[in-house]
Amino acid sequence: MNYKETVDFLFAKLPMFQRTGPAAYKANLDNTIYLDKYFGEPHKKFKSVHIAGTNGKGSVSHMLASVLQSAGYKTALYTSPHLLDFRERMKINGQAIPEEYVISFVEKSLDLIEKLQPSFFELTTIMAFSYFADMEVDIAVIETGMGGRLDSTNIIIPVVSVITNIGLDHTQFLGDTLELIAAEKAGIIKNNIPVVIGEYQKETKNVFDKFAEKSGSEIFYASGEYSVESHFQSIDRYQLMNVYRNGIQIYKDVATDLRGFYQRKNLAAVLKTIDCLNKKGIHISEESMKAGLKNIKSLTGLRGRWEEISYNPLTVCDTGHNAEGIALLVEQIKQVAFKQLHFVFGMVGDKDSSKVLSLLPKEAIYYFTQADIPRALDHKILKERAEQAGLKGDAYSSVEAAFKAAQYNAGKEDFIFVGGSTFVVAEVLALNCN
Repeated sequence: MNYKETVDFLFAKLPMFQRTGPAAYKANLDNTIYLDKYFGEPHKKFKSVHIAGTNGKGSVSHMLASVLQSAGYKTALYTSPHLLDFRERMKINGQAIPEEYVISFVEKSLDLIEKLQPSFFELTTIMAFSYFADMEVDIAVIETGMGGRLDSTNIIIPVVSVITNIGLDHTQFLGDTLELIAAEKAGIIKNNIPVVIGEYQKETKNVFDKFAEKSGSEIFYASGEYSVESHFQSIDRYQLMNVYRNGIQIYKDVATDLRGFYQRKNLAAVLKTIDCLNKKGIHISEESMKAGLKNIKSLTGLRGRWEEISYNPLTVCDTGHNAEGIALLVEQIKQVAFKQLHFVFGMVGDKDSSKVLSLLPKEAIYYFTQADIPRALDHKILKERAEQAGLKGDAYSSVEAAFKAAQYNAGKEDFIFVGGSTFVVAEVLALNCN
């Protein structure tokens, strides 16, 4: 098999939650443990930072990887889902896993795939761990998939565990209250391993405190120690942030190439994690921290976070897709100067659309659409639900049709925003690359 055939095989053969939803969910780690043992327990051969949470875990993962790379460490990064190429999920110092490694690993796994019938995420997690071990990385930043306790990544024993925040997402699997979801995410807390909670939430504090106490783990609430204010961007379009620790300013005009206002919350989690890493002997200087934060996109290849893909009209993509994420995006949209807002919007069918739709700006012109995946919410149903929420627009059967309609209708002083689903954003970015 060549690379394309190999990836097509993975998508077709293995249940993939991002595409098909519940059919891919495994409520245990049995397959992951079996695969890991078969390949020589690669997860034991590198240090790691483990990151879970409802929102921000992808950004925090990339921010930390960029900082560690700037500090001179050979840094691996495992994240999901990918936007344009499967290989985005597994990187070392910003370079994606080689096509040849993917082909070789899958060919070696064919008998196992037939025997175990693993999910897409189970197999690709062990592929990533094997690659990182073979390449002898210094440290790997590992992002969980959906939960924590039963996530395939949860076989690692990290140097630090990080939980960014808790929101009502994937409730059919993780629970329908913040406390229940927190308990699932808290499953990544390991014995005597420090844990950083990015955002203090009164509903979840007792849950995290109990897990940490039971595990003998120091627990730190980053937002209680660090606060970050943004005065947005410099002339060269970096977001500038002032950082306070216990109310005292410690950094002025920290620059980052990530322009989303929500990165303020993520930065607090990153800074506290850096504190923990320094205590563990993984030294990161202030200079390395600032260099890493300034060059996240160029060092790690992160895309889809308040990404400005064109101007006149300004066109922005963002993968925020649940109520908490959308609320922060709407706050930032309000800060943009434009004549008319054009909103290209799609969702997956297994999420609660009512709360998200209620948050969206009613003055926008909407282009309701659906990504080319089985999980996508039908564009006509989405339009009907949106109309009940007071939103107005037309429905389009493809992302390409919706995006091109927005481009056709928008004037130079208008604003086109693309969001609601990671997969809608991915298709627009693919169009923009062609």
